[in-house]
Amino acid sequence: MSTPFYVSPQQAMADRAEYARKGIARGRSLVVLQYTDGIVFVGENPSRALHKFSEIYDRIGFAAAGKYNEYENLRIGGVRYADLRGYTYDRDDVTARGLANVYAQTLGTIFSSSGEKPYEVELVVAEVGETPEQDQMYRLPHDGSIVDEHGSVAVGGNAEQISSYLDQRHRDGMSLAEALQLAVQALSRDTNGSQREIPAERLEVAVLDRTRPQKRKFKRITGGQLSRLLERGAAGAAESGTGSDAAGSDEE
Repeated sequence: MSTPFYVSPQQAMADRAEYARKGIARGRSLVVLQYTDGIVFVGENPSRALHKFSEIYDRIGFAAAGKYNEYENLRIGGVRYADLRGYTYDRDDVTARGLANVYAQTLGTIFSSSGEKPYEVELVVAEVGETPEQDQMYRLPHDGSIVDEHGSVAVGGNAEQISSYLDQRHRDGMSLAEALQLAVQALSRDTNGSQREIPAERLEVAVLDRTRPQKRKFKRITGGQLSRLLERGAAGAAESGTGSDAAGSDEE
């Protein structure tokens, strides 16, 4: 009778983490940025049916990179949790922190279970507050840990390089057009340092807009509105590059 092959727990966890990271790296990156009136989600997504960004509840948005079927299951579970908690208690009791904790427990349990493979997903849960200081963004890697982010966050295949680019250029008080332009510039940078063009029809963009009069702050930006914002952002960047101080004056 042969002796079973032994793998130490540390090596098993390292192998599972490497497996999940490689799966996530095969997907396209996405970024989430704060701007003056809320939070914007930007990602390259040629599919019009499979969304990377979704609404979870009144002020809460969800972004995911990795395997679609896996993060879609998590999104549906989050919507059910939010609806049940809001109905049982109060709508104000549904928070991004509470939802991030639920996702962390789910991802952590799956990651540590030897009976199934780890999820190849990385999530961002964001909540827009009454003021920019009250905005919340949480990044959840494949192992179920929670990272409290501020200003900007990137997940997906080229997240480290994109995060470094955003950290150097993102600032408080950006308009939506400026934040969108910065996000597209970050996403269009290749690993070798070159830059490619991402057309508007390949972008998926959504916002949590604190100025909306409705309870639900999530809104998708498509078509002509997206094209106009990209044009304004490009014009503002060009003016800023020539020394003009009018780059931030294009906000509605």
